[in-house]
Amino acid sequence: MILEEIMNTEVVTLGPGNTIREALERMEDKKIRHLPIVDDKGEIVGIVSDRDLKEAIPSSLIGKQDLSVYDTLLSEIMTRDPLTGHPLDFVEEAAVIFYEHGIGCLPVVSAGKVVGIITETDLLYRYIELTGASKPGSQIEVRVPDVAGVLFGVSKVFYDHNANVLSVLVYPDKERLDHKILVIRVKTMNPLAIIEELRKEGYDVLWPNLPGMHQ
Repeated sequence: MILEEIMNTEVVTLGPGNTIREALERMEDKKIRHLPIVDDKGEIVGIVSDRDLKEAIPSSLIGKQDLSVYDTLLSEIMTRDPLTGHPLDFVEEAAVIFYEHGIGCLPVVSAGKVVGIITETDLLYRYIELTGASKPGSQIEVRVPDVAGVLFGVSKVFYDHNANVLSVLVYPDKERLDHKILVIRVKTMNPLAIIEELRKEGYDVLWPNLPGMHQ
């Protein structure tokens, strides 16, 4: 999946010559937390977040405020040369950028112009959709050897039980480096027969670890 498929194309922007007051009003009006800052050519030169604005504005708890701070230009508080993505970048690549740099949004740029924006909330929603976590069903975790063909063997058990698999995630096993953890979401509320069959086939079912079921 690429960014073009999930990005918000209705991007609200301001210029470096706009003020903190204007940014606050725009964010409140549009219910957003990030504003790409673009120049007269429409090219991105910075980004301002609600956190930037909160840090720039004195707290109401410290007494009389200097209201002139609201006239501060965004060029003085914006993050310059922000990280950006391209519409054809993979969502997984964008997620790594969010993780490694601790950012809250990623403007999407094509031909020098901002054409979309992705937030960490967008990625969270997409993850939930991709994993089927929002749909009724069961989750089964299986430890398997890290060898070619093992996923086929596990999948056959689900196929034999006519189970509708919603998603399969693969994680490294921190306890046994030569193994992987398969996290499988299946569209059934009673996976007992599948779990029993997986164990008969020699697979190590980690979850659910139901009482009375042999290893």
